Amino acid sequence: MVYGTIVNGGDPVDEVMLFLYPSTSSVTGEDVVEITCHGSMLIANEIISIFLSKGARYATKGEFTARSFYNGKTDLIKAEAVNDLINSTTKEAKNINLMALSGKSSNLIKPLKKEIADLLSLIEVNIDYPEYTDLEDANEKKIIESIDEIRSNIIDLLTQGEAAKIIKDGVRVAIVGQPNAGKSSLLNAFLKEDKAIVTDIPGTTRDIVEGDVVIGGVVFHLLDTAGIRESSESIEAIGIKKSLEAISNSDIVILVVDATKGLVDDDLAILNAAKDKTTIIVMNKADLVSNENDKNIKISAKNGDISSLIAVLKDSLHLEEKYFTTPSLSNERQLNILKNIDKLLSDAREDSVNQAPIDFVSASLLSAYRLCEELLGETKSLDLTDEIFSRFCVGK
Repeated sequence: MVYGTIVNGGDPVDEVMLFLYPSTSSVTGEDVVEITCHGSMLIANEIISIFLSKGARYATKGEFTARSFYNGKTDLIKAEAVNDLINSTTKEAKNINLMALSGKSSNLIKPLKKEIADLLSLIEVNIDYPEYTDLEDANEKKIIESIDEIRSNIIDLLTQGEAAKIIKDGVRVAIVGQPNAGKSSLLNAFLKEDKAIVTDIPGTTRDIVEGDVVIGGVVFHLLDTAGIRESSESIEAIGIKKSLEAISNSDIVILVVDATKGLVDDDLAILNAAKDKTTIIVMNKADLVSNENDKNIKISAKNGDISSLIAVLKDSLHLEEKYFTTPSLSNERQLNILKNIDKLLSDAREDSVNQAPIDFVSASLLSAYRLCEELLGETKSLDLTDEIFSRFCVGK
């Protein structure tokens, strides 16, 4: 640390501290100087202008993390965790991303990579040196058993990863139903604020109204939609079309039913539109009826009585406690590569069962091994990594 004054043309700009990081100790693997000035944007911008005039430039998106990766100071999984950590919206998501940043997620792949390499080596040495009788035999039974064990570990990683992805990214929830069923009141009850307009006039909601709520450490992205019914009114019809699109793009659908009317044909039509989704039926305005035999979830959105629905939403995710405390591979790139590795191992197993030439088995295993390298970023593709770092905010 060095104390001094920055001057420009002999005029003092500010008294500052310089933090000097040699390449051996810096995050990027390069010599770095960090300037700490007084907390004024006027002063900060003046210092930046001086450096720009001397030939410096602004960092591009993700450039510091990218330099760290290219200089071998971090692997790609840890590099991705930097951006994920910055974008964390809950403490639970932050903790998962911190585990990735510390290298715990990368350590999940290294044993997998070694197991594939060991099996591949065993096959190759049997191919190249068949005359050596003291070698372990890479027979069909051995290959199948090894692949089954590796794939079992991959399934565990995928299960953990999909759960962690939900914790990190949240889930999209479409609140749907007929006009005046109480959808907007339900959104307001979730958010504990009057975000959506509520009136007794059917069709008030014409566009999607959004809001986020955290339940059990997971962000639920709520979409209050226009009431779905047959309509010849052009503006309302557009809103209904958007409601159906919201159902298609959601993970969970909440069908709000007016408890004073019960489930009718129009509600059944909405259920049919959401048949491929996790759908939760709630009877709203339960304070106006007294049907004890109704087994559906009962709420009163207007009165803020939605605790039973919140409990069901939390349970619908099937998130065990371990998913919040275990490192994982949890972004889209990592999960897709894991799935491709599993597919290649499945191909190798099938070839072995069918007694295909051993070269076929070996080729699939080699491709799986290379995907493990890609997962960690050990095979650096400029197109791939530039695309990844372009998602970062400027300078990180």
